[in-house]
Amino acid sequence: MRRALSTLAGLTGLVLAGGCAGGGVETAPVPGVPQAQLGLAQPEAECPVVEPVDDGPGRQVRGMWISSVYGGDWPGDPEAPVAKKKASYRAMLDTAKAKNLNAVFMQIRPAGDAFYPSSHEPWSVWLTGTPGKDPGWNPLQFLIDEAHARDLEFHAWFNPYRVGEDNDRAKLAPASPARKNPSWAVKYGKYLWYDPGLPQVQDLATKAVMEVVEKYDVDGVHFDDYFYPYPSDGDFPDAGTYKKYGGGFANKGDWRRDNVNKLVERLSTDIKDAKPWVKFGISPFGIWRNKSGHPEGSDTNGLDSYAQIYGDTRKWVKEGWLDYVLPQLYWAIGDSRADYATLVAWWSDLVKGTGVQLLIGQAGYRMGESSFATKADQISRHLTLNRKYPAVRGDVFFSATDYVRDKKGFVSALLRDHYRTPALIPPSDGGARPAAPTGLKAGREGGKVTLSWRGDATSYAVYRSEGGGEECAAVKASELLTTTRGTSVVDTTARDGRTYTYRVTALDRTHQESGPSRASVLDR
Repeated sequence: MRRALSTLAGLTGLVLAGGCAGGGVETAPVPGVPQAQLGLAQPEAECPVVEPVDDGPGRQVRGMWISSVYGGDWPGDPEAPVAKKKASYRAMLDTAKAKNLNAVFMQIRPAGDAFYPSSHEPWSVWLTGTPGKDPGWNPLQFLIDEAHARDLEFHAWFNPYRVGEDNDRAKLAPASPARKNPSWAVKYGKYLWYDPGLPQVQDLATKAVMEVVEKYDVDGVHFDDYFYPYPSDGDFPDAGTYKKYGGGFANKGDWRRDNVNKLVERLSTDIKDAKPWVKFGISPFGIWRNKSGHPEGSDTNGLDSYAQIYGDTRKWVKEGWLDYVLPQLYWAIGDSRADYATLVAWWSDLVKGTGVQLLIGQAGYRMGESSFATKADQISRHLTLNRKYPAVRGDVFFSATDYVRDKKGFVSALLRDHYRTPALIPPSDGGARPAAPTGLKAGREGGKVTLSWRGDATSYAVYRSEGGGEECAAVKASELLTTTRGTSVVDTTARDGRTYTYRVTALDRTHQESGPSRASVLDR
């Protein structure tokens, strides 16, 4: 197991101190001689597997998007010292953990570039200020390690077709495929875009994703809503590509949707073939189709993503190509064009029976806008409404800066109304319940409680209840204290003079949870 890279005592009241599973010296048994006669410890019998009591928030994804385009949420000033960049990321994750999030969605391919040494694309300009310049370190490895040290899921966020935030091809790095192959990218509005109808472009996007999946310990692959670009400057200039590859399609729109569908289906297969536990999810524009354009669309009046940016999200869900869908529902409850309440009901109905988990994208960045929210509890009200729909398995906030800064108090409202305690991530298909941790010990010293145990799982959930408890009993969601990828924690929130009962469960890569360990009761 990885060692935790930092402590979180000042923010969470818990110090997460990892260690190698097992920890002690193992001695091979002597044939024919009972271990008891040798003075060796007997194996600890596990408690019976009992299901946890869902008396709290339940399992839910709680995430934030960390944008990097233009420096975004991170790394900020590209010319800042590396130490400053690392410190700002650590601080951001410390706050995410302290405010009870459990996942981050980090943009690592913002515009046909890379936040890692890539065999296919140049280093991102947002790392150094110079396109293609080697920053002298591996940001992606650092980003993943720091997230996992806090037991935050790390979803690698890719933009499949955006090339540059400027349509001047000469400003691209010399090694950029769009510069080496000018026919692959076109100018549209202020930007350069890869042409999704080209097989070479689909191959490049797939290679970029799979290079990361195969080389790095990511928990998910994530796309946002940018496929064909949003309409801004007439029709997208792909007439030549359509003439060459569009045979058999009734119109250009159907052909464009098929181009995107092919990439989504291909990645769905390739990711699972490489690492079955890595999730694939997309965060589309919040309206698939308006009912005025399609009888199965939502009762809304906004941009039609099916017809205008060629993202057939409904098909991706129905075909089971995604592990999760994360629509950006960036409207208020009661919005006359696109009511949040209408849309969360529509998306909940869409995922029924598909096995695709539904997460909701929340617009923290819009807090304070008169058309969205002038009161701190607008997004909290969204989460309250979500409770009516069991298909909703969590929320992700745009953006990280707004969450960390608690823009207009919306995070304080969430912590008061919904996020008082941590939450485990919902399980995915394909995993297996691991063995329960053993040897749980609790000791009090200097006003802190140190817990340690043995196990070889991916991560662990630590539960605490007040008073003495039974040696074997179910854990309760409301008593989840923290999670960690190590085998020890320090609880600095325990109060002197009180008796506590601690239990620990183990989780695998798909968040399947073991039964509880035997309890450790710490008397006052």
